[in-house]
Amino acid sequence: MARQVCIIGGGVIGLASAYALVRAGHEVTVIDARDRLGSETSFANGGQLSYRYVAPLADAGVPLQAIGWLLRGDSPLKLRPRLDPQQWRWMAAFIGACRGSVNRRNGAHLLRLATLSQSTLQQWREADRLDGFDWRRNGKLVMFRSASTFEQARRKVTSFLQQQVLSPVECARLEPALANGGFAGGIYTPNEEVGDCHAFCQQLAARLQASGRCRFLLGRKVTGLRHAGGAVQAVELGDEVMPVEQLVLAAGYRSAELALPGLSVPVYPLKGYSLSIPIGAHHKAPSVSITDYDRKIVYARLGEQLRVAAMVDIVGFDTDLEPSRLALIKRHAVETFPLAGDYQNAFEWAGMRPATPTGVPLIGASGYRNLWLNLGHGALGFTLACGSGQLLAELIDQRTPSIDMQGLTPRSA
Repeated sequence: MARQVCIIGGGVIGLASAYALVRAGHEVTVIDARDRLGSETSFANGGQLSYRYVAPLADAGVPLQAIGWLLRGDSPLKLRPRLDPQQWRWMAAFIGACRGSVNRRNGAHLLRLATLSQSTLQQWREADRLDGFDWRRNGKLVMFRSASTFEQARRKVTSFLQQQVLSPVECARLEPALANGGFAGGIYTPNEEVGDCHAFCQQLAARLQASGRCRFLLGRKVTGLRHAGGAVQAVELGDEVMPVEQLVLAAGYRSAELALPGLSVPVYPLKGYSLSIPIGAHHKAPSVSITDYDRKIVYARLGEQLRVAAMVDIVGFDTDLEPSRLALIKRHAVETFPLAGDYQNAFEWAGMRPATPTGVPLIGASGYRNLWLNLGHGALGFTLACGSGQLLAELIDQRTPSIDMQGLTPRSA
C-alpha cells in the first residue's frame, strides 16, 4: 500500500531514503532548511566509499591516544570544551564505548550495513542506470608511516575482506604517485569505491523529480513537531503547519533539535575539512584511493579533482573554516603528493559529521508510531546511505529487513 512519507533532511541520507521509498511505490516530500539539496555535510566530503573500513572511532586506547593528540599542534583531533550539556553527555558516552569488545561488536554492525549499502548502490546503478557522480571501483590503499602501526594492521588482515599486504615497493608499483616514499607499507583492498557525494545527491534529486512521486520544500526550516497519542500529527514550518502521515527524521547533526519526549537522539557534530584540488593534464594525482593512516588523511580522485579530507574537531556547532586546520591538511598533502594538482586553487570546505558516540547510526522506528529515524552516520554517511535508505523503506513497508537490524535500531531515552 502506497504511503505518504515526509522526510526532514535533504542530504545524502534523506535523499537515499526518498529514492528507496519512491522505488517502493510511495509518495515522498523532502524538506530542507537550505535552498539547495546536499549542500551541507554531503557537499565536499572525503569521497571514499570505504565499505570494508567501517570500524568506529571509539576503541580501546583512543582516550589515551587523544590526550597525546591534543598536546600536538598538528593533531588530527581538536577539542574545544563548551558549556554545553549535550557535548559532555556525548563525550561521556563516547568514552564509555572505548572498549575493544564494544568496538568489535559495533564494527560488525557497520560492516553488515556497509555490505548491504554497496550491493544496493550497485543495484541502483545497474537497474536504474544511475550515474553522473564520478563513481569508480578503484580500490583503497591504506598507507602506514610507522612500522609498528603497519605491523599491528597486517596482523588483522583477513581473506574475507580480500585485503593484500604490500611492501613500499609494491605500493609504489600499484600507485606511482607514491614514489616519494616515507611509508613502511600498505594494505590494499581492491573492491573499494569512490564517488562525488554532492553529484550523487543531484542525480538522486533529478530522478526523484522525474518520478512524479516526490516534491521538495527547500529553504523551509522545520521549527517543531506536533504530536499526540504516541504519533506525530504535523510538522511546523514557521507559521505553517503541515500534516504528515509518516515522518522520517534525517536532519543530520541538527536532528537532536527535533527530538520528542522519550526519544533519544545522541548525535553531535564532528567537524571535518576538505580540499578539492583541480587536476590538469600535467599533474600526477593518485588514481587509487589513499588513506594516510598515521596522519588520518584520505585522498580520493573524483573526475578532474583530488579530494583531500581530514580532521575531527569537537568544537560545538561552529561551521566556520579554520585557516590553520586547512593549512595543515594542505601542507601534508603537498609533502605526500607534490605534483597531484593545482594546490593554489584548491576549494576549501568544512562540514559537520552527525555522529553517535558508538559510531553506529540509528535506523528505524522511534517509539512514536509514525516517526522513523535515519541519522548519526558520522563520517560514513555516503558509504552507508544506500543501505540505510533501503532498510528504512523496508521497515516502513513492514517487510523483512535485508539484514539483521541488531545494533542499528534507535533506543529510548
